[in-house]
Amino acid sequence: MTPTTQPVGMTRGLTLLFAIAGGAAVGNLYWAQPLLATIAHTLGISTAAAGLLVTVTQIGYAVGVFLVVPLGDTLNRRRLIPAILACSAVALGATALAPTFAVLLVTLAAVGLTTVTGQLLVPLAGDLARDDQRGHAVGTVASGILTGILASRTISGLIADAFGWRAIYVVAAAITAVMMVLLARTLPPLPTRARVPYGQLLRSIFTVIKAHRAVQVTLVISAAVFAVFTMFWTGLTFLLSAPPFSYSLTQIGLVGLAGLAGALAAQRAGRFHDHGWSVPATGGALLLVFASLLLAALGVHSIALILVAVVLIDVAIQTANVLNQTRVLAVDPAARSRLNAALVTNNFIGGAVGSALAGVLWTHGGWIAVTLVAALLIVVVLLVWLAQRPHLDAVNRPAR
Repeated sequence: MTPTTQPVGMTRGLTLLFAIAGGAAVGNLYWAQPLLATIAHTLGISTAAAGLLVTVTQIGYAVGVFLVVPLGDTLNRRRLIPAILACSAVALGATALAPTFAVLLVTLAAVGLTTVTGQLLVPLAGDLARDDQRGHAVGTVASGILTGILASRTISGLIADAFGWRAIYVVAAAITAVMMVLLARTLPPLPTRARVPYGQLLRSIFTVIKAHRAVQVTLVISAAVFAVFTMFWTGLTFLLSAPPFSYSLTQIGLVGLAGLAGALAAQRAGRFHDHGWSVPATGGALLLVFASLLLAALGVHSIALILVAVVLIDVAIQTANVLNQTRVLAVDPAARSRLNAALVTNNFIGGAVGSALAGVLWTHGGWIAVTLVAALLIVVVLLVWLAQRPHLDAVNRPAR
């Protein structure tokens, strides 16, 4: 599809399928998190060693996003996406059968590497959507991915309690296989794209970032927002696990479900882009993040305030995330998969930094330190947003 060709648009059914497939895929990254103690007991390893299972999955995902997602700009995605899903189904099945800890580490790394379907579907939705529906389509797919992240931990615990931890990977493999068949049958014919040598394709990620100031600014804002997101949720786990709350993992997971409001916000946020309001709406979302963090700081002894803060901060952060992603994908239609790979990898780095900061801040200052430092970071992001608005405004214009 050339930049001058107007796409036929995303139907409601195809948009919903993309959202479900993306959510199912990204959920594969988080099945193991609430099951680490159970897996450790089953395989006879320490809980600390079991923590490596999450680490290798996340590392595999980061590598997959950087090495696989850019292929969406040069290969036929009607074939690429089902092929990646087939590999993911095999990796999930192997995980369910893994006899030892060492094998499980390898299979979960493969799960991370192949669970990048959602990040291929987001730019594809941008390609298939008309200009006046692109923000809504991308937002809906992003909301599906967010729902998969938030719901996966709860679903994993329920299935594991009933049938054992291996059952969740059997179920996930079956769902992935179904998504493979549905997408193989449903994806529309796509225009042939020029082949680019793989090394040149990866290098061009940095070239396209360098060529667009709006992309550079958005990457900075997005990484910082993701760092705040992981700081908040990592710190919240520490807070709810400790007195006066002393919640169980199931109770903490239920608190996390309050964040599903963010999924609804993500679906609606794309409309701001469609109407040319992406940049001011991003600033408003950042202000709401700041207010939410101050409210969360006041809720150090109040679960009611914490729940309100969870809802508000998820709405605000997911709104900012969708607007950042939609804005980046609008910069260069021919490089959407590479731009999305850059954004997601960038966010992963920001998230990793945020998680590490949360641990340090919790140790030295508790919940107040976590929330106030996160709020300070948002102030810095707001200053960047304010100073760089002209560059961001140049990307987002009202659709005609």
